[in-house]
Amino acid sequence: MVTVNRRGVDMDETPQTEDLPPNLKILRVLVTVLMVTMIAGFLVIVVLFVIRMPGGAPTALPDTVALPEGTRASAVTYGPGWYAVVTEDQRILIYDAETGALTQTVEITAGDTP
Repeated sequence: MVTVNRRGVDMDETPQTEDLPPNLKILRVLVTVLMVTMIAGFLVIVVLFVIRMPGGAPTALPDTVALPEGTRASAVTYGPGWYAVVTEDQRILIYDAETGALTQTVEITAGDTP
């Protein structure tokens, strides 16, 4: 039995699809591979960010630091068990993180500039 719609087209027949040229088939495969590679790369980057982010609490710095008289801080950095203050008079003052005691002073001397 054949059914015909209002336009006179047989509804039971499926339209014939033409095959793509070989170059377009290759291009379609390459685009699909590129898409999968980009998605996989993005997921790897996200996973690496999640894995590499520090999960621990940051090192606690003291609320106040007792600097020697007449010095002003220009930078502060810290490491495991210590923190350092760079002063405007070209010194690095290294303090113990637990006690807050000054453990070392380093004088900064500028090298010869041409």
